[in-house]
Formats: sequence, C-alpha cells, structure tokens
Amino acid sequence: MAGPADPPGGAPEGTPGGGEDEYRSVVFDETFVQAARLQEFSAQERITDHAPAVRRRPPRRRGLSRQVLALVVLIAVAFGTAIYMGVRHPSRAPGAGAAAEPLRMTVIPLAPEGKVPGTPDPERLYDHSPAAQFRIGAEGVPLPATRRTAHFSDGQVVTALITAKDYIVRSALDPDVLTGGETRSVRVLLGVDQQDQFDQSFTRPAPDGRHAPTGWLVRFDPSRAELADRRIRVQGTLQASEADSGTLEVAADHTSVYALRPAGADPGARVSLFTVRRELHFRFDREDLRLHQAQVVASYVQAGPLSCAEDSTGHLRPLLAGGTARKGGPAGTDPYATGGTPALCGTLAAEAQPRV
Repeated sequence: MAGPADPPGGAPEGTPGGGEDEYRSVVFDETFVQAARLQEFSAQERITDHAPAVRRRPPRRRGLSRQVLALVVLIAVAFGTAIYMGVRHPSRAPGAGAAAEPLRMTVIPLAPEGKVPGTPDPERLYDHSPAAQFRIGAEGVPLPATRRTAHFSDGQVVTALITAKDYIVRSALDPDVLTGGETRSVRVLLGVDQQDQFDQSFTRPAPDGRHAPTGWLVRFDPSRAELADRRIRVQGTLQASEADSGTLEVAADHTSVYALRPAGADPGARVSLFTVRRELHFRFDREDLRLHQAQVVASYVQAGPLSCAEDSTGHLRPLLAGGTARKGGPAGTDPYATGGTPALCGTLAAEAQPRV
C-alpha cells in the first residue's frame, strides 16, 4: 500500500525504491555473458532466416587454469629434486660430477752422514734438537686466521681447513696408523674417487708415484721400530685459497718428529729421533665440503734417517740409535723402463739431528 506522499500504484520504476532495487545485486559482467549456453539471434538474423529467437552455443574449450599449471610445475620440481638428492646423498657416487685427480706422491729418504745419535731419555733428545720448541700432537697443527673468498663463505673456508687438519692428524699422529695398524680413519676423509687408489696402494704397493702407502700416511715397519714416546712433536702451516668459483685449495707443510726405539726392546733401550716433513696439497669442491672429505692431489715427503738402499714404498724402515746408512745409493734406475719414477735420495744434515 502506498504512503500519503506516493503516487497511486507506488513509486515508478527506475526511481529509488522502484522495481529495479531487487535486481541491483545481480552483475552481468563479461565472464557471465561468455559463460552463457544460450545466445539470442540478432533482429536481422531473425528477419532473414525466420530463425528462433535463441540458439544453443557450442561448449567452450577451456585450457588448464593457472592453479592447475602451477600445481603441475610444483610436482615436476619436487620430483626432480627427489631424484637429485637420491643421486647425491648420502655420498657422491663415482663419476658424479668432475672426477678427482689421482694423488701424485714423492717419498724421498734422507740418509744420515754418520751414526744416528741416541739416548734412553726421549726428552733429552727433543731438548737438544731443532724440535725443542715444537708443539705436541694436534696442537702443532693450528688453524690460521680465516676470511671468506670471492665465492666461499667463512664457514666453508674453515671447513676446508678443519678437514685438512683432520687428515694430517690422523695420517701422521695416530699411534695405530704409525705402527702399521688400521687405516680406515684416514680413508674415510677421502672422496669416493680417491678411495680406490688408496685401497690399491695398500693391497698392491708400487713405487710408481701413485701407489705408495707412505705417500698417503706415515707408518713405520712394526718389525723394525716402535714409538718410545707417543707425544709427537709437530710444527707447520696451513693456508687456504680459492682456485676458482667452485674449488678451494689448502696447502699444508708440516714437520713431525718421532722418538723411536727398536721393536720389542725394553724401556731402557736407546732412543733416536725420526723426522718427517710432508707437503700436502688438498682440493675441495662444494660436495667435498658438505661431506667433510678431501681430495689429496699432491704429497711430497722427506723422511729420515733412512737407508737409501731400502725400499720405503710400503713402510718407513728407520735407522735407529747407532745405525749408519748402507754404502751406495738407491736401487738403479732404468731410463728405458716406463710406468715408474726415478729413485730419489737425500742426505740428512748433521744439524737436523740431536746433539747428545
């Protein structure tokens, strides 16, 4: 019923309060129109063809929605990541990425000029030798101050240095390794690509510059000598640098001094010092850093007192207190033979021995 101010029949359509109000919430946008299944013919079409007022539109061909495409891409990325992680974890498979270089090694025995000095007291030997100020054990392998490189963070540089230090400590300061025992603690620090070379060096030692156990680690012939003091004196340096955007390198140069007595001798037997200087070159890619492993690409070892006439490939056979080097040099070298390296020998200077 209209009010007093309303015209008869109520307010006209198109004015506020008119009949259109109930349709104001309905919006006929372009999407709504395009989705309609029925389409009205134009007036011209109806006159010409006497067609019905409307016709049924063919169903629209819809492509994949953005959400579906995004889901497909996400599944593909996740699948690819799973495959990648399955290949790279937990350790790098042989042939994955660039293969590590084989270790190149040189072991040079140093023959004494005279008799090897000795005394029953190891401390006296150390105090009267160039190793008097050396630190004991792993303390003699300190880490240098570090800083990030262009492509590696501080943490990655520290990881490379720590891995190199671990290799040096395990391969030159572990009594079990030194006495010809276990080698696994050293092996696990090598990348998979170098572990085969390491294994071959111990199963089939050869003086070919690739497969000498004494190029990988320090170990004495247990039938010849034993440690008289497990507190090994060490001094040396570590230095890290970036080789390229994907490679870190660590150069290590350490001298280790061991107090030795004849194998099976009583504690009162005379003791002598044995010196080993090792220059090791390590290489690390990002996978090595993640796995706490190293590629040892070069090993240069000088050790004495030794006899140049004896083979130092598998074990170091020290000359002990009172011993002298055999007459003559190392075994002859055939320049026509292939696959080997020339025999090398040096002289252990008198000032490198303790004065007792």
